[in-house]
Amino acid sequence: MGSSIHRPYLAHFANRRDAGQQLAERLALRRFDRPLVLALPRGGVPVGHEIAALLDIPLDVLLVRKLGAPGFPELGLGAVVDGPEPQRILNQHVIDAVQPPPGYLEEEERRQLALIAQRKAQLQRGRPPEPVNGRTVLLVDDGIATGGTMRVALKALERAGAERCVVAVPVAPPSALAQLGIAEDDFECLLSPPGFQSVGEYYADFEQVSDEEVVALLDHAAQRLASHAATARADGDASGSARRAAG
Repeated sequence: MGSSIHRPYLAHFANRRDAGQQLAERLALRRFDRPLVLALPRGGVPVGHEIAALLDIPLDVLLVRKLGAPGFPELGLGAVVDGPEPQRILNQHVIDAVQPPPGYLEEEERRQLALIAQRKAQLQRGRPPEPVNGRTVLLVDDGIATGGTMRVALKALERAGAERCVVAVPVAPPSALAQLGIAEDDFECLLSPPGFQSVGEYYADFEQVSDEEVVALLDHAAQRLASHAATARADGDASGSARRAAG
């Protein structure tokens, strides 16, 4: 997200973790069916970590890669989103204008999926991805600017079988809900200022998140769930032993 930004007069959040804690408290007032947090790296991961911790639910990342136009990689012909069955979302009007050569899109998709796989291996360190089919996905980032990445992610999760997707962000422009095209109940946002210009101006500390921090937060979330599962198994074994002894 760029270098550190310090704007004390606009800042509403101390940092991403503070924003995540505030957002988690709001989300804790709601009920979700089989929820998990999918955070958009890097900036969404510290926010998502706090939500997953308070709600005691899994945390994973969702990677989105742009399909760049020939010679103009910043011009998006579409995007690919990771998952058990990666999804390709196309911007048909851009494709019609650019008219990429035959086979270009397929080759660009393969290249971006390879980069996604490499990145996932780096961040998840061999852990299998959290399944989304039939679950409520809390899709988290540190804020919304244009909403383009979120729109792509929402389409991909719907295709992947998510029962419901709830976009959860600390800050977004007032137009965000219309940009995303989702129901108001599927959008949780703490701050939507009319003078919105950029996400970073609402954080006192908006230092770029490192890969090392992302890996550490994902490791911590996985260890938390593993510890709870071990405790539940131990409690179950103890209860079973007590029942056998009583019998």
